[in-house]
Amino acid sequence: MEISYKKLWKLLIDKDMKKTDLQKQAGISWASVTKLSKNENVSMEVLIKVCKALDCNIGDIMDFIPAENVEEGDL
Repeated sequence: MEISYKKLWKLLIDKDMKKTDLQKQAGISWASVTKLSKNENVSMEVLIKVCKALDCNIGDIMDFIPAENVEEGDL
């Protein structure tokens, strides 16, 4: 299963914010912003800080993308 943060970037556009604004407001490192940009895993602590800064829920900033190669027997 993969992660997509497309919702996060759309939300930033709606709030007229840049990635640097998010970094400062959420108090997260630039490395975390880079990981988010690459749809890589980040800690729950980072996600909570982002949600607090944007006043939203976790489902508002990310989606789980099911792996296409998963067979029924693997579940």
